Amino acid sequence: MTKILQAASTLTNRYQTTIPEPIRELLHLNKRDKITYTVENDGKVLISRATEDDPVLEEFLNFLAMDIKNNPTHVQSFDQALIDRARDLTSGMEIDLDASLDEKDE
Repeated sequence: MTKILQAASTLTNRYQTTIPEPIRELLHLNKRDKITYTVENDGKVLISRATEDDPVLEEFLNFLAMDIKNNPTHVQSFDQALIDRARDLTSGMEIDLDASLDEKDE
């Protein structure tokens, strides 16, 4: 792996440190953001921006995975009439899945 940036910081008496500015900028970190530390087998520590997981969504997805595993016959394909109805309801709509949400919607 090629290094693109290296920076150092000092631990305080309370084992706290400030993430150096170049690292904060590279990871797009702001005040109150969460970070994740990953320790590899060789002792190297990776720092990354933490993802905001939705615990409700995670529980629901776990439930679905378990239900599919325990009841595989419950999994069925969509009926063509339902697919056609969804196409009719959404025809002419333009959706940009990469667009940012409005602040009120986040």
